[in-house]
Amino acid sequence: MNSIHGFGIGLRTEHYAAFEAQAQPRVEWLEILSENYMVPGGAPLWHLERIRRDFPMVMHGVSLNIGGSDPLNMDYLRDLKTLVQRVQPGWVSDHLCWTGTQGMNMHDLLPVPYTEETLRHITDRILRVQDFLGRRLVIENPSTYVAFAADQMPEWEFVGEMLRRADCELLLDVNNVYVSSVNHGFDAQRYINAIPADRVRQIHLAGHEKHDGYLIDTHDQPVCEAVWQLYATTLRHCGNVPTMIERDDNIPVLSELLDELDQARQVHARALKPAPLAQECAL
Repeated sequence: MNSIHGFGIGLRTEHYAAFEAQAQPRVEWLEILSENYMVPGGAPLWHLERIRRDFPMVMHGVSLNIGGSDPLNMDYLRDLKTLVQRVQPGWVSDHLCWTGTQGMNMHDLLPVPYTEETLRHITDRILRVQDFLGRRLVIENPSTYVAFAADQMPEWEFVGEMLRRADCELLLDVNNVYVSSVNHGFDAQRYINAIPADRVRQIHLAGHEKHDGYLIDTHDQPVCEAVWQLYATTLRHCGNVPTMIERDDNIPVLSELLDELDQARQVHARALKPAPLAQECAL
């Protein structure tokens, strides 16, 4: 199930034809947005079935609402489980956030307060979802723009405790760490170093924009140099973790995106290159 390795990208409709027309050896796996395929039939599933024959896949959701106060949406979970059975993904991920209340989906990834009460609430919900799906969840760290006065711990502490208590795994979004570190003024490297390396299942890389002094996680730009540098130090902490580039807007032609994926390979190779053995001293 978890045989995913190497480098991938997110499957987007703009690239369906390219993936269906020919082999793409520069892509080793694909990440799909779960909600796009949680449908009874039609074109999305037709394309998914064709591409799934040639590429291993993982599933990434945006509507689990794991941090929400509404009861878990069992209709959503049943549809998610059906898709899991169809795709047989390497893993299933979603976000450390809330996405709606009173039955309304806000279609945004909203922050949670980092308190003991929130930690207990989210841990319980993760455990119940894992029991229902029969597999571990992979939870992604958020990008945030505000902090709560009620916060009792830094985000990296909260994430580490969540991983331990819920026995889940982490989708470590390096761009999100960088964006939040700039917005809130913390040390991004301290965050990375605090993460339990053995729980990191996947890495996301993406681009962002600057607006009114804040970095906004837009996924519509190439990965910037600061994020490449943080990715390199992340690899030295976490080791060889499957990595992908997210692009959700201003989507380039596939060849351009694959060139950027090759840059990730180069950073990866340099970061994990073994240090040369010291020459033995002459007797």
